[in-house]
Amino acid sequence: MKKVHLSGLGILSLILFLAGCSDDASESPNQAVGGSGSNIGQIDDARINNAASEPGNWLAYGRDYEEQRFSPLTQISRETVDRLGLAFSLDLGGNDALEATPIMVDNILFFTSTFSVVHAVDAKTGVEKWRYDPMVAKEYQRRACCGPINRGVAVYQGKVYVGTLDGRLVAIDAAQGTKVWEVNTVIDTERNYSITGAPRAAGGKIFIGNGGAEFGVRGYVTAYDSETGEQAWRFFTVPGDPSQPFEHPEMELAAKTWKGGEWWKIGGGGTVWNSIVYDPDFNQVYLGVGNGAPWTRVIRSPGGGDNLFLTCIVAVDADTGEMKWYYQTVPGDNWDYTAVQDMTLADMVVDGEPKKVIMQAPKNGFYYVIDRSNGDLLRAHPYVQTNWASHVDMETGRPVENKEMDYSKRAQWILPGPLGGHDWQAMSFDESKGIVYIPAQDFPFLYSLDAEFKATGLYKRNPGTFNLGLDLKNSTFLATEYADEALTAKGYLKAFDPLTGEELWNVDHVHYWNSGVVATAGGLVFQGDGLGYLSAYNTDNGEKLWTYNTYISMLAPPITYEIDGEQYVVILAGTGGPENFVGYTNDTAAYKYGNFGKLLGFKLDSKVVLEAPDVLDKTLPEQPELVASADELFRGEQLYNGVCGICHGGAAKSAGIISDLRMMNSETHKIFKNIVLDGAYAGKGMASFADILNEKDTETIRQYIISRGIADKAEAEALESSAGGS
Repeated sequence: MKKVHLSGLGILSLILFLAGCSDDASESPNQAVGGSGSNIGQIDDARINNAASEPGNWLAYGRDYEEQRFSPLTQISRETVDRLGLAFSLDLGGNDALEATPIMVDNILFFTSTFSVVHAVDAKTGVEKWRYDPMVAKEYQRRACCGPINRGVAVYQGKVYVGTLDGRLVAIDAAQGTKVWEVNTVIDTERNYSITGAPRAAGGKIFIGNGGAEFGVRGYVTAYDSETGEQAWRFFTVPGDPSQPFEHPEMELAAKTWKGGEWWKIGGGGTVWNSIVYDPDFNQVYLGVGNGAPWTRVIRSPGGGDNLFLTCIVAVDADTGEMKWYYQTVPGDNWDYTAVQDMTLADMVVDGEPKKVIMQAPKNGFYYVIDRSNGDLLRAHPYVQTNWASHVDMETGRPVENKEMDYSKRAQWILPGPLGGHDWQAMSFDESKGIVYIPAQDFPFLYSLDAEFKATGLYKRNPGTFNLGLDLKNSTFLATEYADEALTAKGYLKAFDPLTGEELWNVDHVHYWNSGVVATAGGLVFQGDGLGYLSAYNTDNGEKLWTYNTYISMLAPPITYEIDGEQYVVILAGTGGPENFVGYTNDTAAYKYGNFGKLLGFKLDSKVVLEAPDVLDKTLPEQPELVASADELFRGEQLYNGVCGICHGGAAKSAGIISDLRMMNSETHKIFKNIVLDGAYAGKGMASFADILNEKDTETIRQYIISRGIADKAEAEALESSAGGS
């Protein structure tokens, strides 16, 4: 399992790849409507590979091809950081998460906001130069896991490349903001494919994956010609229908590890929705592969098996897509332990020998150091609390699972949960010290096998909502039943030694869901948090040296750059994603003030004032008459948990990002059916759910929401009265 090497497959692999390329019109790029005729955005492989020669720029997603996200700039340092102030603020609109890493070149910031909108902004002033809107239909967000998010662009040879929420790859003229070409990357438009990750560029190609595992899609990564948009190769990450020919030889290998069931009908999963890293030393592209669909292996592969290439780092030839090696972090994954988190390249001395390594802190809680020349596992240390496995066996490369945490018979609180010990939020590696700075979390989750499958042994994919194989419908009931076993969620900023597994220091956060980080040669590591504070910490000991209240919860990683001798730190502020449905605290900025999408830039001795927003009134209104019976309310709770809670929050309590349904006024209650079934608010992003709900179901859900509003209002008034009396 640990690794595999393929050789002698180059020609055959290429033939099969070309044979598998679709002739469908959706695979052909549109004709150019704008061309590149300036020197703006002329980034190429040589510049990215030699980014150290221009330390003031941020040329690629992780700054350069190594994706260490460590800046050599020193003007903002431990000695000067107390002079750091706001230089500019740009309101981007929208109330969902901003997750992009900006690219900075030619004094321009290129980045994305919600619904895959691309912005080009003056990096000194924060003034927008152009904006490209790919016109993603707002209701398409129902077909995406975690809101209308996007993690950024690639800038390459005068063009800006973006993957859109609805599955397109678009090339944009970097100077003008006009479309050059567009291609639809989706192989099956009946499935809910999406793109939220940033493309990568190298060797005249653009590499892009996709998302949608929870909805039942099959993962793959495609390489396109950067000039024309023509497909160069495609690598599938899980096997398809075994009665059909394999698209490429690696699928024959993978199919042997899927046993029983009909995973190709449910989807299979394995989406590469975030990390793709190019390695110029070996001309390899590393694919970070996600979880299975459904999450539970007993449903998708009831006969067992490792289910390749789920939760794998897969190394493929950048020119042909032929696999060189793979390493699987979680064979037969049952927990959504994706391996799509940041991958970092470095040169390290390991056991006395120089090694070119790739490192990752995936969701499963273990930090991996792997020889990137051949896939050999060198280190696997826990970096957060884990109870699903005790350790990784260094001989086999496999985790040693804790059988007491098997949730097929009874619900179990498991660490890490599906947000992982570390999710997509960027980490930073200081190669000179051999230390990584990780935005980590202890986030437990109550796993319980789907009740219907447990009772009948049957599972039916529902294309209109999440298909996890878990008992989401009864989640609030189970949380109450197993409350005495619950574990505490916490967030951290950790300094960690990947070779020894030593934690040098950690900073505790109030909230678990915080931003990515960037570390600098100035001895600082910057991170935003859920409470709205952007802070700078001493890289030696974690001491907080500077903090600024942005009044906005943050997830995106900061970057830093230099123009005309002045160093800047910028961050995209605005939270969302899983926070909509996995919980929150009343202290988060999103809950207190609402959620605002802004680009914030800082430099020394700047004193621009950021106006503080008003604290939101959380007083619940009087609710309409409750007419449902206890049985109907229980049914309403199940329907709400399975359909609505993913966006609007568990127990009908919003985290402050999506509308709190307990706050609906009388007019909204009157048109509730029209909103849910007729798509009255489709233009606002609330698509119709008529495919999975009927009028009776819809009214039952509304009655449940009313019951929560009544109960929560009474509880709030009782607490207020008690506080006043004391």
